[in-house]
Amino acid sequence: MNRGFWAKLPKPFFCLAPLADVTDAAFRRLIAKYGKPDVLWTEFVSADGLAHPVGRKKLLPSLQFSAAERPIVAQLFGARPEKMFAAARLVAELGFDGLDLNFGCPDRAVERQGAGAALIKNPKLARELIQAACEGSASRRMPISVKTRLGYNLDELENWLPVLLEEKLAAITIHARTRKEMSKVPARWERVKRAVEIRDSLKSQTLIIGNGDVGNLAEARERAAQSGADGVMLGRAIFGNPWLFSRSENSQPERSRGLPERLRALREHLQLFDELLSDSKSFAVMKKHFKAYLPEKSLRLKLMATNSAAEAEQIITAALKNG
Repeated sequence: MNRGFWAKLPKPFFCLAPLADVTDAAFRRLIAKYGKPDVLWTEFVSADGLAHPVGRKKLLPSLQFSAAERPIVAQLFGARPEKMFAAARLVAELGFDGLDLNFGCPDRAVERQGAGAALIKNPKLARELIQAACEGSASRRMPISVKTRLGYNLDELENWLPVLLEEKLAAITIHARTRKEMSKVPARWERVKRAVEIRDSLKSQTLIIGNGDVGNLAEARERAAQSGADGVMLGRAIFGNPWLFSRSENSQPERSRGLPERLRALREHLQLFDELLSDSKSFAVMKKHFKAYLPEKSLRLKLMATNSAAEAEQIITAALKNG
């Protein structure tokens, strides 16, 4: 097992979940500045797309990162081992610190490919994909990890987790719900505790990361203590809150921060989007952030009507001048 940077992390450690059209290069750069987690993930990226010349050109902006974001893990999804091999080789060449395979996404378009959560129903293919990723990234001996769920329709942790542990992964993130449950029921953290027990009974060195319904670092510490997980992954709590992982004694929840502070952070977010992603992503992806940053309806509506980062910046700058 190559554990790479994972072996040097404190316990418990805290990491940011890969969220499509949220944890992109622009937002990660902002998060790294205001409250960096112990590990950052990219958005998930198609291995099939990266393995194709046209797709690669389109997807590479999603895999750009700065030194400030290290350690950073690239997450891939796919169901074709030969494509996973090629994509893993590219990820290694790009200099990522680790590679994570998505075995938990419930998106129907992803599942129709046999990828994401569909792999819970196909352990043989899941193992082949892990092995292909290991072989493809062998030039840098990059640590491989997996993010998955408790099961597909039913909780199959006792059968599914040992299959993954046999591959001697550096880490496994357990989203404490099944695919069928989506996020409609509370995350069952007692099952993360059970995952730790299974790992220990098999004398595996794979790290277990718990995920689901964690709103802040205080809750994350409690979940880690209760479950015995080596780390905790936070996801939706990052919306509008680049301070989420700040360990400053004076750090506050985002809703406690004054409007000027939130506006300045949003303006910087817009500037980073314009600099890094305006040529590859629609400005519409920024609009999902406006409500998270700004509960103030009138200002939010003005921003929702904009068509570019520059236009939104002008509105924010005017709001800051007017107090």
